[in-house]
Amino acid sequence: MSVVLGVAGIFLPLLPTTPLLLLAAWCFVRSSPRLYEWLLNHPRLGEYIRNFREYRAIPLRVKIISVSMVWLTIGFCIIKVVSEWWWAQVALFLLAAAITWHILSYATLKR
Repeated sequence: MSVVLGVAGIFLPLLPTTPLLLLAAWCFVRSSPRLYEWLLNHPRLGEYIRNFREYRAIPLRVKIISVSMVWLTIGFCIIKVVSEWWWAQVALFLLAAAITWHILSYATLKR
């Protein structure tokens, strides 16, 4: 389930990709070494896990895309979806700010 949600998080900005994939790796290392190796060696997903486990850092490109997608989607929701409820607009703005702070709080991976 964590792998599926982690992959969905690549496309949906409110689902955190890296933590879900790290959870999947943690579960797999204890239950299925074969699936753990598959996840670490996956051409797309393995990089997320290896970078975070080894460096506790996020590549600059991923940071830029993540923060941009958060603000685009939440900004759209603030303007179009909850435009009549000021309290929901404030809550969504604070959520976007918190997500941005969380993403930017990690070191930037330089490669």
